[in-house]
Amino acid sequence: MKMKLQINKVLFSGVIAIGLLGSCSKDFLDQEPYTQITPEAALATEGDMLAALRGTYATLRSANLFGRNIQVIGDLSADNVFISTKNSGRFFAWDQYVFTSNNAEYTAMWTESYTAILRANNIINSSIPANANVNQYKGEAYAIRALMYFNLIRTYARPFTDNPAGLGVPIVTTYDPQLKPARSTVAEVYALIQADLTQAYTLMTQYTGSNRFSKFAARAVAAKASLYQGLNQQAYDYANDVITNGGFTLVTAANFPGYWSNLAGNPATSKVETLFEVSADAILNSGTDELAYIYLQAGYGDLLVNPTLYNLYSATDVRRNLITVGSRAGGESVAYIVNKYKSVSADRDDKKVVRMSEMYLIASEASARLGVATEPRALTLLNTLMAQRDPSRVYASTGTQLIEDIITERRKELAFEGDRSYDLTRLKRDITRVGGTYSLTSIPYTNNFRFAPIPQAERDVNPITQNPGYIQ
Repeated sequence: MKMKLQINKVLFSGVIAIGLLGSCSKDFLDQEPYTQITPEAALATEGDMLAALRGTYATLRSANLFGRNIQVIGDLSADNVFISTKNSGRFFAWDQYVFTSNNAEYTAMWTESYTAILRANNIINSSIPANANVNQYKGEAYAIRALMYFNLIRTYARPFTDNPAGLGVPIVTTYDPQLKPARSTVAEVYALIQADLTQAYTLMTQYTGSNRFSKFAARAVAAKASLYQGLNQQAYDYANDVITNGGFTLVTAANFPGYWSNLAGNPATSKVETLFEVSADAILNSGTDELAYIYLQAGYGDLLVNPTLYNLYSATDVRRNLITVGSRAGGESVAYIVNKYKSVSADRDDKKVVRMSEMYLIASEASARLGVATEPRALTLLNTLMAQRDPSRVYASTGTQLIEDIITERRKELAFEGDRSYDLTRLKRDITRVGGTYSLTSIPYTNNFRFAPIPQAERDVNPITQNPGYIQ
């Protein structure tokens, strides 16, 4: 099966070299074939573990994951961006909501997500004696595994708040080349996500910069997962822990343009805004499949901003400057062009995964949902963020309107980072789209294509249940 093949393939990642050459001695002839090496042999030292961890992070860089597709699908399938009339022919399935169980991007996302999970499993299950470094590496692996399961459960299953007992995705935590796992429930997958993030939070003690997971980056993902579960008190507690104890700061209005122009992540000496991001540089990148390439006119420039989103930003909002009003050669005479990602050559943009701004939004939304008594706290958190984004806007709303204001600011803050479709789905809201040449301008929450198909390549060898609306 595809997952089984990935287990065998990934088992050996992170091994730098194996001494297979030498004299023709009995010891040499008695060596096991390298394709039969066990996880224990592959990860025998602390150095092996670090090499394997680097290989696990490298998986996240793929264009099928955080290198591009997660962000593009999350915005294009919602109401933030659309495909220009002049385009390179990419991503039409999400623009038009026409999917099959053989969709190449969803198949690659599934396969490469499990590749990252299985690489993380090898690190987590290694028997290397504990020390500060080993604990740190295992903590990072737990955080990566949780992040990948969080993205999988958001993509291939209905929300936790819809039906916790509904079908989620298969859970794989150990090496078993014969494994044909069934789909676990949504609740079981979220339980694993939260348990992994608790382990990560406990194990990690080192901060080496934003290109690797740290204690409070793991806690930030836990806050986000809790929000998606509707666990508002827990979401607030976790986000507040990051805000209060993590030592990270919001990027200020004055530094906001420079923050997005900086193609590298935070070094170990900085804790500004970014908690975790996926690295790409001049050598290790996805080339013309990089995220900036699909947005910038110097690349494909296929995706344009929905004008209704652009109009949400006031003239005093620093985030508005991340959208350029221009024209598309051979396409739209008035085009709203994403300028959040800067580079289609040389050093490439790192991809933000969790940021401090989102922690303020999560803490604010969770507080607003907890009731009237915590609404003042929700407003304080929201206006703290607004002071660094649009100082002219000070919110004083209450009740349902306050929640709507927070969701609007979440859309504006996280635009083009891949969350919009997932947010509308967790809120069980219809998607209304304008600006493009859509076959569907309204996609109700009940539309089966709001959720990805289980790839047919997986089901051909492991006949797990398909999602409704796709060929069973």
